[in-house]
Amino acid sequence: MTVYVILRITVHDPDKLKAYQKVAPAIIEQYEGTLLARGGEVVSLEGSTDNRRTVIIEFPTMEKAKSFYRSPEYTDAILLRKGAAEFEVMVVEGFA
Repeated sequence: MTVYVILRITVHDPDKLKAYQKVAPAIIEQYEGTLLARGGEVVSLEGSTDNRRTVIIEFPTMEKAKSFYRSPEYTDAILLRKGAAEFEVMVVEGFA
């Protein structure tokens, strides 16, 4: 079943975050993920929103998404973003 990793990001240091942004896409692809949305404009249609960036990544299975997040490569990438941004990361199942 397709799943979606959703990241909500509050950026504190855009320059420092660039190191993470350079390596993350290749790691996502390595685990069969596809970037669907990355930091584009967010428009609230109901309720309120904030200025956090939103990233949506599609994976073919929950296991692939978890393997990506727990991989040694991504663990190293997480270290690159420390102090640059705060991340909220969740996985949502799609329809069967």
